[in-house]
Amino acid sequence: MPSLLGPGDPPPVELWNSAGSSPALLIADHAGSAIPARLGSLGLPPAARALHIAHDIGIADLTRALADRLDAAALLGRYSRLVIDGNRRLDDPTSIAQESDSVVVPGNRGLAAADRRARAEAVFAPYHAAIAAGLAERGRTGRRTALVSMHSFTPRMGGVARPWHLGVLWDKDGRMAQPLLAALRAEPDLVIGENEPYDARTGEGYTLDAHATPIGLPHVLIEVRQDLIDERGKAAALAERLARILEPIVEETARG
Repeated sequence: MPSLLGPGDPPPVELWNSAGSSPALLIADHAGSAIPARLGSLGLPPAARALHIAHDIGIADLTRALADRLDAAALLGRYSRLVIDGNRRLDDPTSIAQESDSVVVPGNRGLAAADRRARAEAVFAPYHAAIAAGLAERGRTGRRTALVSMHSFTPRMGGVARPWHLGVLWDKDGRMAQPLLAALRAEPDLVIGENEPYDARTGEGYTLDAHATPIGLPHVLIEVRQDLIDERGKAAALAERLARILEPIVEETARG
C-alpha cells in the first residue's frame, strides 16, 4: 500500500528550536490539526475540524513560546488526533475515534485493518520515532533530559465548568510533578489541579509511558485551560510565566 501522505501533506513532526540547550525536551502530541489529503475532511465541516476534538487549542503556540523562553527543543505532532491519536496505544478503541465529544466522525467509521495500519505508519510511528531518536541522541552525548508533555483542555466538559487554570498530571514518578505543583500553587491567582482534569494514574496516556518511564527519565504532563492560550499573545504571556516557574525545576531535576 502506498504511503497515506502525499507530496502536498506536511511532515508528521515539527521540530522547533532543535539546538536548544535546556535539559527540557517539550513534546505536544495534539498540536496540529492537519488531515492527509487522501482522507479529505473525514466527513466533518470546517467548524468541527477547528474544535478541541481535532487538536489541543493553543498548545502549539504555547509550546513554541515556552521552548523559546527555556531555550529548549520541542517536538510537535502536526496531524489531527482524529486521524490517529498520538497519545493512545494503537490497540486502544479511542486511537482512531469514531465519535468524540458527541461529534460523529464519518471518515473514521468502518475502517479496515489496512486503513488503520496506514494511519499508524504514516503519522503515529514517525512522531514517536522522532521522540525516541531525540532521546537516544541526548543519551549518546550525555545530555541531561527532562521530558515535558504539553496539552490543553476545554473550559467546560459535559456542561460542567472546569475551575483549574492548569493541571499537573503524574503517576509514580513525582520528581518533576511535586515541585511544579508546589510552585504553581504559590501563585495566588492560579487554581491548580493535581491529576485534573484527567488522571495520569488511569493509564489512558501513552507517550510518557512509552518514552520516559522505561528509562527512568524525569517527566511531567502539563494541562492548560484553552481560554488562557487561545490567542497567540495570551499563549506568549503564559509561556513567560511558565518558563520562570519551570526552569529551576527542570535544571534541578535533570541534575539528579
